[in-house]
Amino acid sequence: MRIRAALLAVLLTAAGCGSGEPTGAASDPGAPLKVGVSPVPHAQVLKYVAENLAASKDLRIEVVEFTDYVQPNTALVDGSLDANYFQTVPYLDTFKAESGADLEWIGPVHLEPLGLYSNRHRAAADLPDGARIAVANDATNEARGLQLLQANGLIKLKAGTERTATVRDVEDNPKNLEFVVLEAAQLPRSLDDTDASVINGNYAIDAGLNPADDALALEETEGNPNANGLVTRAELKDDRRVRDLLALLQSQQVKDYIAATFSGSVLPV
Repeated sequence: MRIRAALLAVLLTAAGCGSGEPTGAASDPGAPLKVGVSPVPHAQVLKYVAENLAASKDLRIEVVEFTDYVQPNTALVDGSLDANYFQTVPYLDTFKAESGADLEWIGPVHLEPLGLYSNRHRAAADLPDGARIAVANDATNEARGLQLLQANGLIKLKAGTERTATVRDVEDNPKNLEFVVLEAAQLPRSLDDTDASVINGNYAIDAGLNPADDALALEETEGNPNANGLVTRAELKDDRRVRDLLALLQSQQVKDYIAATFSGSVLPV
């Protein structure tokens, strides 16, 4: 997925409003905080916070679910949201570079290791010559997927391209893998049509896969820069509600909830 076209309409609409003020409730410290999330695991974690912990901070949270990776940022830009919780720093940096949006990373919450899954094969080494492999079509997750394939000896990328790699940067492909580039949300459905697919943790879990048990290969967690975290607009980065929400999302209660609920498929940071 490429975000430039999707964001352009949002920015033009915002410019047409003329006031220059966000449409959300940024100026009212007692207003509910509208937070955009992916359904799994982000909505589950945020609903746990809203129902069990938010009252301790006199915080009201409105959970808004999205099934793709573009709308939570475009809705934040146009003021429909006050914050979102679904993305990584590399994804946010790419979005900001392509769109010019003034968004702020507030802090990390959890890691969802990217995994290689298959309905046909039991190990990465079993992939045949000419195997069809699906990867995400957004810049950040395509690169992550290719790095995972490289880490497991399936391909070699051109030196220095790892963080921004696309399938065009595959330098050595000993198994002649054929790459299928799809929207991240479609990757679980692709398993019946591919030899294997590299799937984001949230979409894998939502499809009934357990990354800890079902993945043929899984990202390493040590030193992984791809933690999912809380993001807001620049003018809200010091908002009391946003800072209180981060404190709750990083609390020991939430770490315990994540560990008990997701059995190693989602890791608190």
